[in-house]
Amino acid sequence: MQDIIRQLLAELGEDPSREGLLDTPKRVEKALKFLTSGYHADVDTVLNNALFTVDYNEMVIVKDIDFYSLCEHHLLPFFGRCHIAYIPKGRVIGLSKIPRLVEIFARRLQIQERMTSQIADTIREKIDPLGVAVVIEATHLCMAMRGVEKQNSFAITSAMLGGFQDDARTRMEFLELIRRPDLNTRATQWPITHPVSSA
Repeated sequence: MQDIIRQLLAELGEDPSREGLLDTPKRVEKALKFLTSGYHADVDTVLNNALFTVDYNEMVIVKDIDFYSLCEHHLLPFFGRCHIAYIPKGRVIGLSKIPRLVEIFARRLQIQERMTSQIADTIREKIDPLGVAVVIEATHLCMAMRGVEKQNSFAITSAMLGGFQDDARTRMEFLELIRRPDLNTRATQWPITHPVSSA
C-alpha cells in the first residue's frame, strides 16, 4: 500500500522523497486501515453475548451517536450523528453495544443509505424486535469540498422496520423524541404511547 501511495503522490505532481512526505505513505496506510477496520469486525464478537432476555416492550432509544465514515465514490469523509430505536420483543441489546454496531458499518467504504439499512437490518436479525428505527444525519465532504461546494448542506436517511413502519404514531413519537433538545442523554428508555402489537 505504501508503494501505491508514493506513486499516487508522484501522479499528483509531488515529490514523495521530500522531507514533509517521507513518512506520508506509512501514515496514510495506518489511517486507511483504521478507517476501514469495520471490514474485519465481526458483529457477533462485538455484541459479545450482550443480548438479554427481558420482559420489556417499550421503546429503547440511543441518540446522538457520533460517527465518521468514508464515501465509496470519492474516498472523502462523511460524518454526523446516528439515532437508533427499537421495541423489544423479549430481548434487548446491551446499550453500549449499539454505538459499537454503528462503528462497524461506519468503518467501511460506505454510502449513507446502505449504512442506515445495514444497522437496522442487523438489529432486526439479532433480537427480532417489534420494530427498529434508524435515522442518520451527515455532512458529506464530497459535497462541501468539491462538486456543488455547499458547505452547509447535510443528508438525512432513515430506515423504519416493523412497528415503526406500520404505525405512524410510533414513528412520529420516535422522530419527536430524537429532536427534543432537553433529552441530552445518549441512551433513554421511553414508554410507547401507542404500543405495537406483536401479532
